[in-house]
Order: sequence, then structure tokens, then C-alpha cells
Amino acid sequence: MPLVGERFDGHAFIQDALESGASACLTARQRESYDPEKSYILVVSPQRALRDLAAWYKRCFRIPFIAVTGSVGKTTTKDMLAAVLGQRFEVLKTDGNYNNELGLPLTLLRLEKKHEMAVLEMGMSSAGEIDYLSEIVEPDVAIITNIGDAHIEYFGSRENILAAKKEIFHHMRPRGLVVLNGDDPLLRTLEGQLPQDILWCGEAEDASYRASGIRSDGENTMWCTVKTPRTHMEVEAFALGNHMIYPILFAAAVGEYYGLTAEEIRQGIADFSPTKMRMNIIHRDRGITILDDSYNANPQSMRAAVEVLSGARGEYKIAVLGDMLELGILAPTLHEGIGLYLARAGIDCLIAVGEMAAYIASAARSAGMQEVYTCAEKEEALPLLADLVKDQTTILVKASRGMQMERITEYLKSITEDA
Repeated sequence: MPLVGERFDGHAFIQDALESGASACLTARQRESYDPEKSYILVVSPQRALRDLAAWYKRCFRIPFIAVTGSVGKTTTKDMLAAVLGQRFEVLKTDGNYNNELGLPLTLLRLEKKHEMAVLEMGMSSAGEIDYLSEIVEPDVAIITNIGDAHIEYFGSRENILAAKKEIFHHMRPRGLVVLNGDDPLLRTLEGQLPQDILWCGEAEDASYRASGIRSDGENTMWCTVKTPRTHMEVEAFALGNHMIYPILFAAAVGEYYGLTAEEIRQGIADFSPTKMRMNIIHRDRGITILDDSYNANPQSMRAAVEVLSGARGEYKIAVLGDMLELGILAPTLHEGIGLYLARAGIDCLIAVGEMAAYIASAARSAGMQEVYTCAEKEEALPLLADLVKDQTTILVKASRGMQMERITEYLKSITEDA
């Protein structure tokens, strides 16, 4: 599949692929020569061909397809759903960041006869992308986790982001199920607007799936009571943060919809494990804990991560925060908001990395935070951390993907010992 991008052209590797054993290839260009023992399929667009092939292949499987989108929590929700549904079914789920116009078709092409369900994450950075993905998947169940500021640079407002996320409904099965965050005011505007049944999840009194009694040990485990139309159950998840109730409730709702028992749902939630760099809790010697949430960031997920740090165990708490990207003209204000939130959360120390993160630092100082450091590059943060990290320290590492803050996490692991 010779995909073409800004920095690469897959046509340059066709011969290598054929020599490595491929028996056929797609190509958007006539070749100078052809191997008579191989097959060549001429297409107008390799990407469109990939999409059409995945859509055809997907229709060969008469199984439920569950699609997840939203500004924050898509990956965590996908992982929680897979853990719960996996208690009874063989589940295919999106791996890593394979949630776009290339990754989703490649995920569908991984379907095998053994699979009984598919849980698919849908990301976007512009209008029309969710529609493109939904047309391939034709979801039986659609979940929107929330509407936030992610990619607002390209949309201009949250209302426009909602309009783009609603594209997930364009190609749903008529009798499908919609599961939504009942605490999100923009999503609440969809009430009575869709032909499908809606299940609302959250803390709201009228939520179909409601969480209460949320508590945590501040180390690696949280508990809550989940109320469903069928039952009440106490659940335990190896995760931190009140925001985790939403993936728990989404999974409970979909699990009950497909006939899972309360015990299967409870066990699936307990078996949940986050994708790498999504609030991974890394315990080190001397009571040191690293909260590695370095995969991506936007204002909503940044606040949620700071909340986790605030409630975590540890006598000394450090936030290493980098730039949140794709926020457009709102970027300075949204970064300042994080600084204010950070100071009010009682975090001891901030290391701000990057041009926009300097606004976090400035606002935190103005709000009275004493220990604030700014670094133009992440390498500048390393010697600071070497001096600051001590016994009983908890460190949060978070920024947008383009900042590659996992370098900070790896350094922290190198200067600490396994627990």
C-alpha cells in the first residue's frame, strides 16, 4: 500500500516489498517495469483504496462495532471498554494512535475470525474526519466522551467541535445505541435530537449510569459505586482521578447492553490497564512516584492530571508541564488558566517547558506559587529534577505529543531505583 505523505512516498518501497515476499501491490503510478510473477493493481488514490478495502473487509464480519470519540479520554475509554467486554468476548481494539484516516482502516484489516467485537477510537483535527471514519465503521454503538478545547485552533469554538464530533452519528445503524457524558452541557443539547436511544453517564441525578462515593488511596487505586438501570455495584479500578468515572460508566453501559453480568463488568474494570504514557503510575524506591501522562494534553486533560497529582500521596509534588498545542489564539489564555488551577491545587513545584508553558508559569507565580521554573527546552529540566526529586516525591509529566515529554519520564526513571 504505497501511501504518500509530505515527507515520504510509499511507491519508492514497492520493489523492496515485492522482493520481501509480497505477491501483489497497489500503485497510483505506472511503473517502468513489471514482474510477471507479481500482481499490480492501479488505483487513483492509495489512501482511498485503503479506505475502500477496509470498509469491504469490515462488512465481512457480522459483529458489533463500537466507536469512541471525544475531546478527552478516548483512549482510556477504548481500553476500559475492551477490558470489560473482553470478559466475555474476543475483542479487537485500536492500538496506540491508530485512530485516524490511515490507522483506523489498518486496525480493521487486523480483524480475524476469532473476533466477536471491535472497539475503535476515532480522532480528528478537522471537520469531516469523523464522518470519513464513521462511513467506514458504520457503528452499532457510538460514544462521545466530552466536548473540550482540543484542536480548537482549527474549529474556533466548542460548538464547532461538537458539530464535528456529531459526525459519528452520520453512518450509524438505525437501531444503534448512543452513549454520552451526561455532565457535559454541550452534549446535553443532543437530548431528543437523535433517532437512536441515548444512555447518559455521569454524576447527574438523571444519568442512566451514575457514579457516586468516589474515593482513592492516592497511590494507584480508586473506588466508586456504579448505579445502573439493573443494579448497584462497587467497582475498583487501578487508576487515579475523578475523571475516571466516565470510562467506567461508559464501559458499564455498553457491557450491560451486550448482556454482561455485574460481576463480569466489575472484573473488567479491575482488569483495566492504561495505554503507555496515559497516566501510567510508576512507583520507584524511596516513595517516589512518576505520573507519566506525557502522550498528549489539552486544557481539560491537563486539569484532570493536576487533580490527580494534587490527590496523590507524596510529601512533595512536582508538575513538569509542557506546551498544549493546536489552541490557536486562545493558547495564552488557556495556558494561564492551567497556571491558576495549579496554584490553587496546592502543588509544591512547577517546571514549565516550552514557549506556551511560560504562560502557565507566569500565572502560577501571580497566584502565589513559590517554586516555579521555566525551561525553553526539556533538556533544561533534567538538572533541575536531579536536584529537586527527593524521598516521598510525586512527579507529573504532561504536555502535547509534539513536546515528546516521555524523555522526562525516562530521565526520572534513570535517576531513581525500582520500588
